Amino acid sequence: MKMKKQITELDLADIDRIVQMAWEDRTTFDAIKIQFGVDESGVIALMRKHMKRSSFELWRKRVTGRQTKHKALRSDDVTRFKCEDQRG
Repeated sequence: MKMKKQITELDLADIDRIVQMAWEDRTTFDAIKIQFGVDESGVIALMRKHMKRSSFELWRKRVTGRQTKHKALRSDDVTRFKCEDQRG
């Protein structure tokens, strides 16, 4: 398992992918942590830094309390989702 990364250690491609994954309803914060080593608070900080304030506020409103963003709260009926842009 990857160690927790600092946002400054990520390249632009990783940041773009994390932002994309964070916007996806079915991608959990756990999945982002496994792939990039960035936990939920790191994702929030990254989104705050790399988005316009209004976009960040819209995103925070959408994901706050959303069950599909937290694996532990997720229903067993929700299966893995793979975006078309995600690598094989």
